[in-house]
Amino acid sequence: MADDLKFSDFTRGEQLRMAGLLARMGKRGLAGDAVDLSDLKRRVERIENQALRRKNKS
Repeated sequence: MADDLKFSDFTRGEQLRMAGLLARMGKRGLAGDAVDLSDLKRRVERIENQALRRKNKS
């Protein structure tokens, strides 16, 4: 997560989406080291960037 973001900076929907994505990452991670998580990481980064833009706008 970006250094200057707190969990409270995310909207409720973003918090839920992040929790779901992190759970999916954990589930995939149990499959082993050869599993590609880059698609889920990109989605998390998009949510973080959206929250960061909103925070810096105010």
